[in-house]
Amino acid sequence: MSNPAPPNSTAMGPWMATALVMGLMIGSGVFLLPAQLAPYGWNAVAAWGLSIGGAMALAVVIARLTVAVPDAEGPIGFVSAAFGAVPAFMIGWSYWVGCIVASVTMSVAAMSYLSVFAPQLAAVPYLPAGLAVLLLWAVTLINMYSARAVGGFQLVTMAFKLIPLLLVIVILAGLFGKQGAAALAPFPSAGLSFSEISSAATLTLWALVGFEAASTAAARVDRPEINIPRATLWGTGLTGLLYIIVCSGIALTLPMALVAHSDAPFAAFVEHFWARGPSLFIALFAAIAAIGAINANNVPIGESPLVMARQGTLPRWIGVTASNGMPVRALVLASVLASIFVVSNGSKTMGDLFAFLAKLATCAALWLYLGCAFAALRLKIARPFAVIGAVYGLWAMWGAGIEASGLSFLLMGAGLPFYWWAQREAAENARGEVAQAALHR
Repeated sequence: MSNPAPPNSTAMGPWMATALVMGLMIGSGVFLLPAQLAPYGWNAVAAWGLSIGGAMALAVVIARLTVAVPDAEGPIGFVSAAFGAVPAFMIGWSYWVGCIVASVTMSVAAMSYLSVFAPQLAAVPYLPAGLAVLLLWAVTLINMYSARAVGGFQLVTMAFKLIPLLLVIVILAGLFGKQGAAALAPFPSAGLSFSEISSAATLTLWALVGFEAASTAAARVDRPEINIPRATLWGTGLTGLLYIIVCSGIALTLPMALVAHSDAPFAAFVEHFWARGPSLFIALFAAIAAIGAINANNVPIGESPLVMARQGTLPRWIGVTASNGMPVRALVLASVLASIFVVSNGSKTMGDLFAFLAKLATCAALWLYLGCAFAALRLKIARPFAVIGAVYGLWAMWGAGIEASGLSFLLMGAGLPFYWWAQREAAENARGEVAQAALHR
């Protein structure tokens, strides 16, 4: 098994690392969430503020841990350094499965926006699911090629995905210039609801999941002790600012009947306030954004099993890399599992499937964030931010509801047979080494 750190000439530089973080965060979440958040109204705006604050606190924790524990090889290693192999494995496994679920969610988002061009295709049983599978494998092939190809593709898709965001900001500026605050839905007379904010917070966090991407790819980032903290903090802050402006703007200016039932709320917004033609371009760019997010998401999907295999908590065969250092086996296994999940749920509506999968993937990621926060407390690193991050993570887990958070816990336990497999493999290797040593005496 080998996975040497790539030379600096082929590693991701600071801009690629930042694009990786923002590319994973700016994906399916921002382009579909206005429809999911519209019923929450101003409560969703409050949820955005709390989620951005919590994500920034957790981003600081992960950035500080990356510098303080450079040999940990990312968030899973931080948990291992603080609490040992078994907790690190369970959290790492949950995170890996959550990333696979996230890829499925992003493929659903891409198909939702592409369906604007051919609405009749959505009525053909399992056809959208089949197209989503092809999309997943096409992006996987890019991730098998090289780390630089992944970063380059991310830079290209970032350029496209910023166009819808900037256009919505321009339209919102025009609306406020003409109508002022009257352009927004009125603030509820009864005030904000804590339970509504809690429910919306899990969805808003889903759009922010991914700020740990640069840390999970530490072995493939040039000068990680400098570039990873910068990419993590800048990526999280800029993305959060864009989200609270754009998502809240769409949800609070479009008529509820239009936005809440839309499979492509960005396109619906542009068509409502401008014209049909430009909305089609926005739908295309939004689909490209989701594809770029799948590309970025494949980085932790490939790297996380490598760390666990090196730690001896996953079987060694999954940690074998190709000659170019890319985790081909982990990527192939993840794509197979994602394809099975897409096809098995191909009969569900895209909106319902997206909402549930977003909550499930967020809960799976929350276990990792909580693990990093408690690891920082244990290792006495960035303690004030770790406390804020831990409290926020527990609150977001509670807000997700028992179905999503409970299922994420069951998925965590489902990985234990692989841990026992790895331990048995390690024991057999140890016995073989002892026997071999005895023969040479």
